[in-house]
Amino acid sequence: MKVLILCGGQGTRLREETEFRPKPLVEIGQRPILWHIMKLFAHHGFREFVLCLGYRGKMIKDYFLNYEAMNNDFTICLGQRHSVTLHDAHEEQDFRVTLADTGEETMTGGRIQRAARYLDGDTFMVTYGDGVANVDITRLLAFHKSHGRMATVTAIRPYSRFGALEVDSADRVVNFAEKPQIEGWSSAGFFVFNRKLLDYLDGDSCILEREPLERVTQQGELMIYRHEGFFFAMDTYREYKALNDLWDSGQAPWKVWEK
Repeated sequence: MKVLILCGGQGTRLREETEFRPKPLVEIGQRPILWHIMKLFAHHGFREFVLCLGYRGKMIKDYFLNYEAMNNDFTICLGQRHSVTLHDAHEEQDFRVTLADTGEETMTGGRIQRAARYLDGDTFMVTYGDGVANVDITRLLAFHKSHGRMATVTAIRPYSRFGALEVDSADRVVNFAEKPQIEGWSSAGFFVFNRKLLDYLDGDSCILEREPLERVTQQGELMIYRHEGFFFAMDTYREYKALNDLWDSGQAPWKVWEK
């Protein structure tokens, strides 16, 4: 089964890091956030990826073209019999990564549509290239197969950006909660789709989260997989710092591949 990762956005709210590189290559603990996302899927046995490239996509291509040399010791023979011998093979040696240029300005639905030729089978997964989580991908897929609908989205309980105040009739604060968990559920991405979803995509301006998923919802074909664990999207420099602090402290909840 293929895992399609949306890697084409410009990351405008993280310009401190994305001015000269795409957000999926912004590093957490000296590894791109994209690598962390791929490691989560690989931990659950999914090692075939389609990366939908856009903004500075050539840098992501360069990263993977040079991956073996940059992550191994190697011996090189120069001259007419040029050859490279790698030493100390790493865990990612059996990853299969397709790098698809899906356009500089293409929206999320359009990127999936452009990359659809690299998908095979009746089911595929989609996620964003800027969020880490400890989602149980195996259980997510099993849930999707159990309900038989077209689409599944992983949902989390969001936290308020601000502290919440409960006050009485005399304007006295009776409860103060710093950034409490709020009612309802929000999308964390980590989608599972049946191939029929591709019929709902219509051109480069198509935004997956708008008309396609709205139509699927109206038809009763979208289900949520409730994730009560960790999820964190890296949209701002503050969030970039928070993720690196977690990693450096050895307390990164998304690092499930070594637990």
